[in-house]
Amino acid sequence: MCLAIPGQIISISDDAEPLMRTGKVSFGGVVKTVNLAYVPEAKVGDYAIVHVGFALSIIDEGEAQETLDYFKQIQEV
Repeated sequence: MCLAIPGQIISISDDAEPLMRTGKVSFGGVVKTVNLAYVPEAKVGDYAIVHVGFALSIIDEGEAQETLDYFKQIQEV
């Protein structure tokens, strides 16, 4: 089973090579560098599903918040 976490893109590097495009993604205040090669349409402010350092898809803010709420509920149990 794999776990992918939603995070908000807060900055994007301007790398000329599309496969090396990265961004800073915030996961509830924890910021990590993430590869954005799989989501060339990504822009600052978007929410992305991230697995092992790669953004796999862009999701809307509501869906991201719903997923984060589920994680919070699991943590409280």
